Amino acid sequence: MKNLLNRLKEKWEIKSNFQFLIINLVFALAVSSIVLLRPIIFRLLGISPEWSFPVKAILYLLIVTPTYFIMLNLIAVFFGQSVFFRRFTGKILARFSISQRKGRNLQNRR
Repeated sequence: MKNLLNRLKEKWEIKSNFQFLIINLVFALAVSSIVLLRPIIFRLLGISPEWSFPVKAILYLLIVTPTYFIMLNLIAVFFGQSVFFRRFTGKILARFSISQRKGRNLQNRR
């Protein structure tokens, strides 16, 4: 377990166990916020349980995924980890070719 922790700290360029704990707390809070917000968002958009599963699944991906990244970065600001999560979000979005910043551009921002 300690080896995995050290590998993640090295990969994420984290210096302390406390920062690792805070980052994981931010991930947990972001997921929890989405679990609470999804029914509210769907209700506001008029998406009811009667809708077919494929339609709800597509809408979930189109609505909840961006909301998750927004919540992740907002919560990160409150915990002083905005630099880490901005870089993390940029890498994830670059993998999906959503972000203009790819490859070396992400490396140079560190």
